[in-house]
Amino acid sequence: FARRAQAMLSAFSAALSGAYLPSVHLAPRATAGRGALSGLRMAEPDFDLVIVGCGVGGHGAALHAVSRGLKVAVCAGEDVGGTCVNRGCVPSKALLAASGRVRDMQNDKHLAAMGVKLEGAVTYDRQGVADHANNLASRVQGNLRGSLTALGVTVFEEKGSLAGPTSIELVGAGKTIEAKNVILATGSVPFVPPGVETDGKTVFTSDEALKLEWVPDWIAIIGSGYIGLEFSDVYTALGSEVTFIEAMPKMMPFFDRQIAQLADRILIRPRAIDSYTNVFASEVTPGIPGERPATVKMIDANTKEHVETIEVDAVMVCTGRKPFSEGLGLENVNVETNRGFVPVDDKMRALDKDGNVIDGLWCIGDLNGKMMLAHAASAQGISAVENMCGHEHVLNHDAVPAACFTHPEIAMVGPTEEQAKERAEKEGWEMGIAQGNFKANSKALAEGEGEGIAKVIFRKDTFEVVAVHIIGIHAADLIQECANAIQHGTTLQELSMTVHTHPTLCEVLDEAFKAGLGRSAH
Repeated sequence: FARRAQAMLSAFSAALSGAYLPSVHLAPRATAGRGALSGLRMAEPDFDLVIVGCGVGGHGAALHAVSRGLKVAVCAGEDVGGTCVNRGCVPSKALLAASGRVRDMQNDKHLAAMGVKLEGAVTYDRQGVADHANNLASRVQGNLRGSLTALGVTVFEEKGSLAGPTSIELVGAGKTIEAKNVILATGSVPFVPPGVETDGKTVFTSDEALKLEWVPDWIAIIGSGYIGLEFSDVYTALGSEVTFIEAMPKMMPFFDRQIAQLADRILIRPRAIDSYTNVFASEVTPGIPGERPATVKMIDANTKEHVETIEVDAVMVCTGRKPFSEGLGLENVNVETNRGFVPVDDKMRALDKDGNVIDGLWCIGDLNGKMMLAHAASAQGISAVENMCGHEHVLNHDAVPAACFTHPEIAMVGPTEEQAKERAEKEGWEMGIAQGNFKANSKALAEGEGEGIAKVIFRKDTFEVVAVHIIGIHAADLIQECANAIQHGTTLQELSMTVHTHPTLCEVLDEAFKAGLGRSAH
């Protein structure tokens, strides 16, 4: 009896120390029943951090969390890379690159100015262009998945749903995992307005457009924001005629007004594009490719009276995106969404319907609606991880740049001139504006790309940069210097004394920085 009692005591002590705990392998596809990770470890969470969603935001948060020493899992929902990699930023850039080459090679005047002449017609292989986009998306998705597994991040293929603030049900697996912290990062989906019927063939969103299954002769694009402008660039380069249908009184309503006017002159008027403004597409009916056109009924945005009905080969719906919050179990944690967006504070902590912080629950990216950009989502994820690790951080969204990858590109950081003026009046400081021109830049002229400007908005009292808006060749690359300046409070005095390589496009910014101080660039 004494020997048996001693053996039982040893077994009990070993269990408490963890020596007898069953080993647990968290596979990408969970199969165990609910509670399989519990037992003697019930009080200990399975992970320091579980991220629901694996787009650019979730991926960025996961990598940063690992660097902070956290044990991390992601619920990918069979969508590693999310919208950006699979149905957005990445494949669209491939389409823009391919169609841009076609546009350049078809521009005989541009080529002749540089002594280049092409014999015969410039053609393209539609399927080859589509394959370029698809292959790029697949490659980048594989790279993202590989980076997660290489760092020891557990990837669950299931979608995740909140059973509690830090409890995640793996949907369809009959299993719940526990974490010290949970980040919601499920992104967004295209918004389709009431009255618009999509079929994925003749009436479609960017999800289907990126497949480039056909190139319509005439396509109507509803909305003239980033997505609509980029696809007008693709379609016109590939031979389509484009009609914009915009609900606001002017095209490109959310861009800086001066930049929008220049974009209209550079990107719209010279191309096979026309537009309707201040109208709603109240009814959109699909057709049959090559047999029956799609129809778009338009009504006045103010009076709601019928304006016109047009028949086109295809309609692309670019009316924005809505957060993907369905099925997340938000009702289980007392979260009340606003138009689908999850409310958060400046530290990305989720808030309940009474405005109180929910301990351990965070939300980033398109799902919180603060700034619907992939790199903003990643930055918010990094900020959330810093805060959960006890390192206080608040992301400055005014320093997050954005870009529209048309030919030429549009890029911006900070408020528009109109918004900056309102802010200056409210806060009591005087606004200054300085400008650099691509037509005075040697590198731009060498490329035959002299169209465009860089506009710098600054405070006259401190000479701090408030915002920068650029339209011109490689604007998306140039904007980063300006974002860095806003983030770190760099003044025009400091920027104007910074040496810029000659001859490069960044000298357009050098000209603008110096102009803000009344100086001239060489």
